Amino acid sequence: MKRNLKDYGLLVLKGMGMGAADVVPGVSGGTIAFIVGIYEELIDSIKSINASSLKLLFTGKIAAFWNAINANFLLSIVAGIGISIFSLAKIITWLLTDHPILVWSFFFGLVLASTWFVSKDIRKWDWKTILSYIIGIVVAFYITVATPAETPSNLLFIFLCGAIAICAMILPGISGSFILVLLGKYFYIMEAVKTFNIPVMLVFIGGAAIGITSFSRILSFALRRFHDITIAVLAGFMLGSLNKVWPWKETIETYTDSHGLVKPLVEANILPNQHIGEAVGLMILGFAIVYFLEKLSKTKTIL
Repeated sequence: MKRNLKDYGLLVLKGMGMGAADVVPGVSGGTIAFIVGIYEELIDSIKSINASSLKLLFTGKIAAFWNAINANFLLSIVAGIGISIFSLAKIITWLLTDHPILVWSFFFGLVLASTWFVSKDIRKWDWKTILSYIIGIVVAFYITVATPAETPSNLLFIFLCGAIAICAMILPGISGSFILVLLGKYFYIMEAVKTFNIPVMLVFIGGAAIGITSFSRILSFALRRFHDITIAVLAGFMLGSLNKVWPWKETIETYTDSHGLVKPLVEANILPNQHIGEAVGLMILGFAIVYFLEKLSKTKTIL
């Protein structure tokens, strides 16, 4: 696909949207990729980093390697994700601490709308797609109610966390950040990002690189050979994950961060009890943004 400078600027912005989502435990960067219309290209581009393309690199055929992996696209997305994570990590964590209902309300609207529009991509509803949809819902719901584990902080485990979390980050509806919460390493990794703990960050990134290049092949194959079933599972993931994104919660279990502050770790959903008007407004705004992006992408396709 031929792109100009403006197109790559937009890709960076889309990557920033993915990065912002990945910082929030409950929202998937894969969901944002679906919303902004780059999901399948992203999966195919990641999949193209394989033995064949790497051989081009190691034999000095840099230009051929660059084209083979759609590197301009990937570099733009990764740059956007990096900018977002390093610039928004502190802001997002502050908003989640001080204004959680409003933040979750906005993302609830985003995910709800995304579920609807992704479901519309299913060409034929039959027992296979319906069953896949239900399985996606059940798996995602179970993940959202699972209890965070106590885990070690050695570099081998951090590597494994990176490999597992990145797979969730490219699945719509399943948040890589929330997987890190379940693995007991979300706050540890966020602290490493905020304090520029280079060894931890490099090991985590190494695990993520191995995980994403392996998992993308499976996902690309599934989308190509079993499109409707795969989309049904992904849409189910989104719907099931709404349990985690519900704005009104009560704290069941807390943890103490590195600064001695007590913060929520395990929460349960409750009925709306405050900021209802603002929350509904932000849900509608989130839904409207996805609706607008969907219509915009269809207009561009027609043109």
